[in-house]
Amino acid sequence: MTPENNQQRPPQENTPGKAVQALKTVTSTAQKIQRRPLIAHLIRATERFNDRMGNQFGAAITYFSFLSMIPILMVSFAAAGFILAWHPTLLQDIFDKILMNVSDPTLAGTLKSTINTAVQQRTTVGLVGLLIALYSGINWMGNLREAIRAQSRDVWERTPQDQEKIWIKYFRDFVSLIGLLVALIVTLSITSVAGSAQQMIISALYLDSIEWLKPAWRGIGLAISVFANYLLFFWIFWRLPRHRPRKKALIRGTLIAAIGFEIIKIVMTYTLPALVKSPSGAAFGSVLGLMAFFYFFARLTLFCAAWIATAQYKDDPRMPGKTHT
Repeated sequence: MTPENNQQRPPQENTPGKAVQALKTVTSTAQKIQRRPLIAHLIRATERFNDRMGNQFGAAITYFSFLSMIPILMVSFAAAGFILAWHPTLLQDIFDKILMNVSDPTLAGTLKSTINTAVQQRTTVGLVGLLIALYSGINWMGNLREAIRAQSRDVWERTPQDQEKIWIKYFRDFVSLIGLLVALIVTLSITSVAGSAQQMIISALYLDSIEWLKPAWRGIGLAISVFANYLLFFWIFWRLPRHRPRKKALIRGTLIAAIGFEIIKIVMTYTLPALVKSPSGAAFGSVLGLMAFFYFFARLTLFCAAWIATAQYKDDPRMPGKTHT
């Protein structure tokens, strides 16, 4: 090898130094990004969510949510039985449609027998369903409360102030369950009434044919739905934790939860119809979709609880109410 070839080869002794310098630059840039308030807050919330078993709590809430659907279905069947018992003509119409649309006589007889049993045993099924729904609902609320408190406490372990007698716990969960149902009814009422009033206003003003107004009306409906979600999550984050959250943190965390919940509803609205088109989806799609909805709702709720608990704002007072330290 000639000296000229040696001189033409690129020097390699500075390559490790360049790699170290590049690594230092990347590390410095990452540290600068992590020091930004929003990114730092997101990292703190994610660490708390993972450290305090947010995924496991989310799975547990999903299980109890799905289990609570069984007594609700029992109450629904009982209500349908009362309606059919009060309207014999409606019951006869259903029997006639079964005979017209079901070609198999055995299957038609089985359906008629099932409907008759539901009508005859409506009181028993309704009472049993109500009792089971009350018990499962209280336990569901207790699990949701404990999961949110785990994210909201300053320390992972329970403090002596967090311990309470079992009858006080069940009574508190019962009151919270009633409050949640009232908040849910108010939320659904706001959404439905606002949607109906919006449609009435559009029809009264003859604005149906104006195409460029349709995105604006959709935006108004979306804003109303997010506002209704906000009221629901505000009640959850303000009422369930024992430690009262910071005011600004509660407002911002609730807004994130409301927007995220609306995104979940939109995604589920578009994905569920496509999911049930296949034969396997028709059999299991609704069940899987319901479980996915509960799971995403639980994870969103717990992550926003961690977000509220890890917020650091200057001169941000706590919400009024009893606070344990």
